[in-house]
Amino acid sequence: MNNREIKELIISTPLSELFAKYPYTMNYFSAIRVEILNKQRTLAQAVKDIPEEYLEDYGLTSELFISNFVSFIDQMENDKQPAENLVESITIIGGHDKFGDPEKANIKIRRGEITCIVGPTGSGKSRLLGDIECLAQADTPTGRTILLNGLPPDDEHRFSVESRLIAQLSQNMNFVMDLTVVDFITMHAESRMVENVPLVVKNVIDCANELAGEKFTGNVTVTQLSGGQSRALMIADTALLSRSPVILIDEIENAGIDRKKALELLVKKEKIILMSTHDPMLALLGNRRLVIKNGGIARVIETTPAERDNLNKIERIDNKIMELRGFLRSGEIIDFDIDQFFSDQPPVLHEANNFSGF
Repeated sequence: MNNREIKELIISTPLSELFAKYPYTMNYFSAIRVEILNKQRTLAQAVKDIPEEYLEDYGLTSELFISNFVSFIDQMENDKQPAENLVESITIIGGHDKFGDPEKANIKIRRGEITCIVGPTGSGKSRLLGDIECLAQADTPTGRTILLNGLPPDDEHRFSVESRLIAQLSQNMNFVMDLTVVDFITMHAESRMVENVPLVVKNVIDCANELAGEKFTGNVTVTQLSGGQSRALMIADTALLSRSPVILIDEIENAGIDRKKALELLVKKEKIILMSTHDPMLALLGNRRLVIKNGGIARVIETTPAERDNLNKIERIDNKIMELRGFLRSGEIIDFDIDQFFSDQPPVLHEANNFSGF
C-alpha cells in the first residue's frame, strides 16, 4: 500500500483495534490530555469530538492531529527495525588533502571490523571521522564521499535525527541532565521499546563497570561520574542499546577504561568501528589502519601476521604498565627492580609510610 492508503486505513480503523495493535498510540492522546471514552469510534470520528480551541492550544488542527498521529505510528514502527541490519558495509571514496592533492582511496569496511585512523596531532583524523558521521557526499572541505552498502545514502539517513546510523564517542562526555544512572539508561531503554527494561538497565551498568577503572552504582547521578566512568557507561549503552551500526571513537586510550575489552564488546555486537588513536596496541588490534597526512589519507595498511605477533608482546607490556598504575593508586612505593618486574618476577612492595603535608 502507498502512504495515502495506509493513512486512510489508520483513520478508518476503530481505536480499540489501533490501541491493541499499536499500544504506544495511547500515549499520543494522553500527551495532550485527551481521554477517549468510546474506543469503538475511528480516529476520524474521535478527532471531531475535540474542540478546535483545545487543539489550537497545542498548535494543532484536526487535520494536523491526524497527520501527526499517522507519522507517529510510522516513526515508531521504523524504530523497531534494527538499524544494524540495514548496513553491511560503508565505503570511503577519497577526496583530496589540504593541498588539493587527490586521495587515492576506495576503502570498504564491513560489519565486525575495526579500522584505525593514525597520524600526527592536527593531521586530519577528526576531519575524517566528521566526514563519516555526516555521510559526506563530496560536500565537505575534503571532497570525500561515503557510501552505505555501496550506494549513496538517502536524505533521511543523512539529515534525520531519528534515523541516524552513526554514533560517535568523543573524547569528552558531558551530561546536561542531572539524572541518576538508572534513570538515564531507563529513559533510553524505554525509548527503544525493549522488553524487560530493568534487566537491560542492569546489564548496561554491569557492563560499564567491567570497563571502568573504578566501579559506580546506578544511584549516582550521571554528572557525578568521572570521565572514564562516563565513557564506560556510553560504550556499554552503545553496545547493548544503541541500534547505530557504525561507531566512531576518538582516542579511546585517554578514557581511563579497559580499552581492549571495550573494543571486543563492540566487535561482538557486529558494529562497524572506526577509531582514531595514537596507541600502538589499539592500532594493531584493528583490521587495518588509515594513515593521515596533510589532511588526506596517505596510506592504507592491512594488519600483517607479524604485527599480530608483536601485538601479543605489546599487550604484555601494557598489562605491566597497568599493574604499575595500580600500585601507584594503592599507595605502594615503586622502588623495586623494574627490569625484573618486566621479566615477570614478582616485585617486593613497600607501603608508603611518610606523608608531607601542605
